[in-house]
Amino acid sequence: MNAIVSDCPIALPRPTQRARPEPVRCPRRPLGFLLHYVRRRAVAHAVVFAAVLAAVACSVGTHYAVKNLVDTLGAGPGAAAWAAFALLALVLAADNLLWRIGGWVAAGAFPAVTADMRADLFRHLGGHAPAYFARRSPGVLASRVTATANASYITLHNFTWHTLPPAVAVAFAIALLASVDPAMAAALIVLALLLGLLIARLARRGQPLHTAYAERAAAVDGEIVDVVQNISLVRAFSAFGREQQRFQRVVANEVASRQRSLRYLEKLRLVHAVTTAVLTAALLAWAIWLWEQGRATTGDIVLVCSLGFTILHASRDLALALVDLTQHMARLAEALATLLAPHEMPDAPDARPFRPQGGRVEFQRVSFAYPGSRSVLRGLDLAIRPGERVGLVGRSGAGKSTVLALLQRFAAPQSGRILLDGQDIAAMTQESLAGAIAVVAQDAPLLHRSIMENIRYGRPDATDEEVLAVAEAACCRDFIEALPQGFDTVVGDRGAMLSGGQRQRIAIARALLKDAPILVLDEATSALDSESEAAVQRALDRLMRGRTVIAVAHRLATLSGFDRILVMQDGRVVDEGAPGLLARRPGPYRDLLERQAAPLREAA
Repeated sequence: MNAIVSDCPIALPRPTQRARPEPVRCPRRPLGFLLHYVRRRAVAHAVVFAAVLAAVACSVGTHYAVKNLVDTLGAGPGAAAWAAFALLALVLAADNLLWRIGGWVAAGAFPAVTADMRADLFRHLGGHAPAYFARRSPGVLASRVTATANASYITLHNFTWHTLPPAVAVAFAIALLASVDPAMAAALIVLALLLGLLIARLARRGQPLHTAYAERAAAVDGEIVDVVQNISLVRAFSAFGREQQRFQRVVANEVASRQRSLRYLEKLRLVHAVTTAVLTAALLAWAIWLWEQGRATTGDIVLVCSLGFTILHASRDLALALVDLTQHMARLAEALATLLAPHEMPDAPDARPFRPQGGRVEFQRVSFAYPGSRSVLRGLDLAIRPGERVGLVGRSGAGKSTVLALLQRFAAPQSGRILLDGQDIAAMTQESLAGAIAVVAQDAPLLHRSIMENIRYGRPDATDEEVLAVAEAACCRDFIEALPQGFDTVVGDRGAMLSGGQRQRIAIARALLKDAPILVLDEATSALDSESEAAVQRALDRLMRGRTVIAVAHRLATLSGFDRILVMQDGRVVDEGAPGLLARRPGPYRDLLERQAAPLREAA
């Protein structure tokens, strides 16, 4: 037993730094998907199914043992009666023991299968491009991972304990009936096949109802997560009443869809119940007719009677299990269609790791347009020397953020090349590309974990001393140690327990720990007050030393110490130069300076 169960523990992968999520390579259809994971633990599942088959054989065999005992008792007292009794007791004991063996092994194998699924789906989900997540609700995606695991577990559980046993029981029962009258067994086989085909055809017709219910159930989860994630917005606009009404409408749609699905299943059960009741009565009448002709014994009548009820109940249970499986497979199919969508930007088959050589960045004739919209970049050319600090400025829509997105390979240009140290980023592994770039954004993302874990996210193998050192350099150690739990303080959802300036400094400490040759600053100080901005700017000055820096900023004063400014307009660089030079020279940069200075002059 222990050797069997050892096939079931979950194999956890060893953590790797900056691991690129690989796509899940398995069938997208529900049945193939489920079998893919069952085969991973083939030994355990083989034991479970073998135990179930043997247990069902013993269960049906008890009817023959009872028939044998009745016929033996009819012949009078003797040792044969006790032998028939011993056979019946042995079959009953084996029946119960085999069910327990199957249940024990399944208790280890089935949860392990769902754990494998969730781990793979999470890995596949992490490999999608940012555009994938922009088009979908995080709550819906999270609920579908859980729904896939739950539907798979229920499907596997129902098949093993509620579908396979009655199907095998019907087959064994028909085989035993052949010992009484082969014609009876043959007729029952034909009728059972016709009934099965009828139920299967009706079940397929109800598939759209089950799929619609699965989609609306996922939408309910998405609505809850969406409101919870934006609860401050909801409260600010006194909108909870409106959200309650909206949620009730979504739930009402889900309930109505589920009711239609369940009522269709009840129709199938009614058809099956009426049909099997008529067939069982006809079977018993046939057996009595055989007895009247002397072609069946009293034990045969008992056998046909008990097997008739077995077939009735087993076929009913089988029909119920099949329609339940249809519903769960529909939900599984709906979830897999979303979660296992192919990755939009996988690594090239011959992709190689990036080889750092100083941090030179080049855009060569790069053109890019988002799907269904006009071009954002038009033949963009730019070159940034190793260690150079370059600021990107321009009006909204000029293409600044798109440059940063393409550099990180969140999207791919329609034409042109992007090079790091002379290497095309399209030909390098995205894992190594991500390792070469550190990012500090306006909305510094933090995980719902401790401050220590959030800083160490930049380099998981960093020591506590290294974390403390970068916290000191990022001007955040003092406020962290002043917190009640210090570095063990949990920051809340997306860092909600901290101020904007504190979150930014923790993000800077994380970037310092990563120690990447290229630094991207995306509006890193635009949302801060003057006091927080000063502290963050001191931390950024330390972070930028010795690195190639590309910064997008609307507040031009934050770029005054940079080596070069690139002014973008309509997807091109229309002016460039040192900040002081551009400020003195008439052109778009000085126009931007004037526009920012005008409100201050008016206020003065």
